[in-house]
Amino acid sequence: MIQAVIDIGSNTVRMALYEVGSGCPEQLLKRKQIVGLASYVKDGVMQEEGIEKAVSVLTEFKDFLKRLSIKNVAAFTTAALRNAKNSREAVSRIEEETGISIRVLSGDEEALFDFVGATHDVPEDSGLLIDIGGGSTELVLYEKKEIKRQASLPLGSLALRTGRVKATLPTPDEITAMRKTAEKELDLSTWSGIEAPFICGIGGTFKGARAVYNSCFGLPTDNRTMDTEKLSQLLSRFALGDNIPEGELLVLLRADPDRIHTLLPGLVIADTLFRHFGVKQAVYSDSGVREGFLYSEILSKMQ
Repeated sequence: MIQAVIDIGSNTVRMALYEVGSGCPEQLLKRKQIVGLASYVKDGVMQEEGIEKAVSVLTEFKDFLKRLSIKNVAAFTTAALRNAKNSREAVSRIEEETGISIRVLSGDEEALFDFVGATHDVPEDSGLLIDIGGGSTELVLYEKKEIKRQASLPLGSLALRTGRVKATLPTPDEITAMRKTAEKELDLSTWSGIEAPFICGIGGTFKGARAVYNSCFGLPTDNRTMDTEKLSQLLSRFALGDNIPEGELLVLLRADPDRIHTLLPGLVIADTLFRHFGVKQAVYSDSGVREGFLYSEILSKMQ
């Protein structure tokens, strides 16, 4: 059976096709569209343009699935639509105009699915999972493959840059301002004193950071381990606004062109978390909320 899973995120809308059966699911295809839904939230309200953007992308995905006669479709959405004051109305509009049923994940559900998906891909059975999305950041502390505590923090890479960064890339002053905002918004007082010997990073920020990190430090493209001090150096190296040299711009474009505008804001959030938890290394996992949703909400019900 072929199963489609659509993730309506705060920055991107992604669709993945999986072959599911008695064994481990195999990803057959993945598509994404950069929509930036979080940037269409004004005074807490999702604007009409954001709703229309979501409808347009989902209609395109639905037409693609129809041409392939794929009928098993599950869709969910996260922070941008979840946190909007008009969340129910916006989601209902999108469902009505596309014919696709959408599940609005709570912050706890998103963190849980992140954990389930990521822990299928890493050998360490204890650590801290971090997923920096466009509109929120999920933390999951786990020991021996069991969740001990989790949180959904109300700050993401796109939300952080919106209204604070004038050009595509931030300036040093804008980085400083974003860092102050991140430290204020990421209320980690209840996480004080917690040790995180192993950090697993998932999602777009860590994917882009890993690509840039490997390019800058001459590492193989499949390297997944990153030194957090070196990651911090990337903030200084590329935070030059419109004055970035062409050679440095090429590094970013070759590594992850779709996330060139949200990578550094995401790294500001990551660096704030690294400093709080005293983390020296982070490991990137390519599995996350979609895979966790697939395992927990679809495969478990087939058994």
